[in-house]
Amino acid sequence: MKIVLTGGGTAGHVMPNLALVDELSGIGYEIHYIGSRNGIERSIVTSHNIKYHSVRTGKLRRYFDLKNFIDPFNIIIGIIQSFILIRKIKPVLIFSKGGFVAVPVIIGAWLNRIPSITHEGDISVGLANKLCLPFVKKICTAFQETTRNLPQSKAVYTGLPIRKMLLNGSKELGCKICGFSESSPVILVMGGSLGSLNINKNIRNILPELLKSFQVVHICGKGNVDNNLEGTAGYKQFEFIGEELPHILAAADIAISRAGTNSVFELITLTKVCLFIPLSTSASRGEQVLTAKFMERTALGKMLTENNLTRDSLLSEIEDLYKNRETYIRNLNNFHLPNGTAEIIKLISEIA
Repeated sequence: MKIVLTGGGTAGHVMPNLALVDELSGIGYEIHYIGSRNGIERSIVTSHNIKYHSVRTGKLRRYFDLKNFIDPFNIIIGIIQSFILIRKIKPVLIFSKGGFVAVPVIIGAWLNRIPSITHEGDISVGLANKLCLPFVKKICTAFQETTRNLPQSKAVYTGLPIRKMLLNGSKELGCKICGFSESSPVILVMGGSLGSLNINKNIRNILPELLKSFQVVHICGKGNVDNNLEGTAGYKQFEFIGEELPHILAAADIAISRAGTNSVFELITLTKVCLFIPLSTSASRGEQVLTAKFMERTALGKMLTENNLTRDSLLSEIEDLYKNRETYIRNLNNFHLPNGTAEIIKLISEIA
């Protein structure tokens, strides 16, 4: 049996698909991936030796841009390419993690009468998934409250697939990688796949105070390493972390993170006490703000908006978070989190 996975534009649209790959392969599926020609998904997927096919795609922006006049034609071309590709591959099902590359693929599958499932990771439904909704059998959601704004015949609360590798980290190895002592608490700072200049700046501003009580591992993004801080005792910088990530996560006592759905679900699955600093509404459609508010409302984490991010506010929130960490750990342990991988594999099997 063959299955096509799709989704791209950001790592958040790709990583959950990779979480499904081992399970799908294990039950006999031959996996193909359809993405864009130059998107981030191409390098990530091909590095895992998955058959990759590219199609044209376009983005429908909510603001004026000359590309808005060109991209509809790219989408039409992408639909034709997807139709031909899917007819050639002959999959039993398409699974999409969203992003605009998924739109032509989902429509191409519908024209071939191949069933599709899509997944919405945010609390509010993104435009790409809204466009795909008429053409899919089911739409899975990471958050239960998202289902309230979707057709009940199609919405399924599944949670989010999490990569198995993240569950097998070693605190001892994580501390060794960073050159840390296991006896002192560790703060993990990460600003999303590209890093966050604002978070980086404010963390480094309070580093002398933090290092009096904590060790800090900082995933700061490509090109954002501060060479002047190299060799600082108790502080370790990385542009990006790959295979070592499970061990770095295991070493962390608390985390400071953006509020992308992948990061949120990975951190709460590992029962990490978190301060979320969501991407502001001026730089996004506000999905991270909604996610961070949900985490704070359910007492699963704390939220600090980027507008209120200063050295003093950040230091105060970190100190409060660590002081009350046991309360957050209890709340996280009591929170019911579906096994996203198992739920989606079950749904794929039923529809395929």
